[in-house]
Amino acid sequence: MDDERNEPMNSGRPKTTKRWAAVILGAATVLATSVQCGTANDEAGSAQPAGTVPPPRSSAPSSQPASSKPAPSPRAEQAPVPGCEAVIAGMSPRQRLAQLVVVGVNAGDPQAAVKLVRDQQVGGIFLGGNETALLRNRALDEVQRAAKVPVSVAIDEEGGRVQRIDALDGDMPSARKMASTLTPAQVRAKAAERGRQMRARGVTVDYAPDADITDQPDRDIVGDRSFGANPETAREYVLAFAQGLRDAGVQPVLKHFPGHGHAAGDSHKGLVRTPPLASLRKVDLVPYRDIGEYGEIGVMVGHLNVPDLTGGTPSTLSAPAYRLLRKDYAFDGPVITDDLGAMKAITAQYPLPTAVLKALQAGADQALWSSGGNVGTVLTTLEQALASGDLPAARVDEALTRVLAAKRACG
Repeated sequence: MDDERNEPMNSGRPKTTKRWAAVILGAATVLATSVQCGTANDEAGSAQPAGTVPPPRSSAPSSQPASSKPAPSPRAEQAPVPGCEAVIAGMSPRQRLAQLVVVGVNAGDPQAAVKLVRDQQVGGIFLGGNETALLRNRALDEVQRAAKVPVSVAIDEEGGRVQRIDALDGDMPSARKMASTLTPAQVRAKAAERGRQMRARGVTVDYAPDADITDQPDRDIVGDRSFGANPETAREYVLAFAQGLRDAGVQPVLKHFPGHGHAAGDSHKGLVRTPPLASLRKVDLVPYRDIGEYGEIGVMVGHLNVPDLTGGTPSTLSAPAYRLLRKDYAFDGPVITDDLGAMKAITAQYPLPTAVLKALQAGADQALWSSGGNVGTVLTTLEQALASGDLPAARVDEALTRVLAAKRACG
């Protein structure tokens, strides 16, 4: 996700753009909570929102060079998630599938968001565009009350061109500006401050930080959204920003795996091509190395064609791309797609229901579309695929366990 503040992209959207456990099922009881929303000041609530994460054990960003750290294991260690089996057993097939989608809503129409969650019980909503009604006056409380399982509430708040709450809580510098003027510790503090502002408004997920590596001019597709061209330095800042969000109880989501910084083109306009995988490993994938250091995070996969990995298929729909993240980079948390409904890298090839199905088949845990609508059609398509075996039940339960664990919705 990367709507920009002043330059609309050709995406059809307004501008301005999970101790992860993996999947061994336990048994316990259902935990159902509601998000406490409000403003950053007198409207702020005191309860922690559902889906938030506790602070990491470490108290400061690591500055140790990644090259001096042990190599990641070929597969992420998996720990039990108590209670998920009981929660999942209580859901119908459609309810399980609904938890795997994140749907864009009009942040200026709170009642429409309430209706969507009440009627469809989607797992998450995304607030895009410039409107802020859903972020004021505790409006997200009503959305949470409509949800049988806590709904994740996501925005993309990177700073610079890509921020949502600047009109409410002030401007935040771009990643490039922060990296050039602040230390990693200062960036962590700034991200924590921003995270507390988001959490007070009911936001539980931030599609940030941008972990792309680039020296593009500021206004290019990644540009100043990147913390820099040096992958080791950028990783320090990406880690610091992510830990700051976690300090505040907001889930960070690193993007855009496996790396948009040296890709040719703009996935809002069409499929883009990255350098070969060997090159990505040396540069663009460095922020994902030793990913356990980040704590509980999510990862967003981009619509990127890695010639010797995905073979012309966008990474979001490519099983080898998800295997790369899971096995080579030992990531066991939730993985979300970039926007499947408003970016031509996808929409030029597939209708939305097909794209969502392909993404889940390939290994995504959550499928995102910012444009909203079509939820019933998408869920019916997924139900049919689940019933026929085209979408294996084990794949659904694997993804669902990660999603529920991220929202603290298991016992």
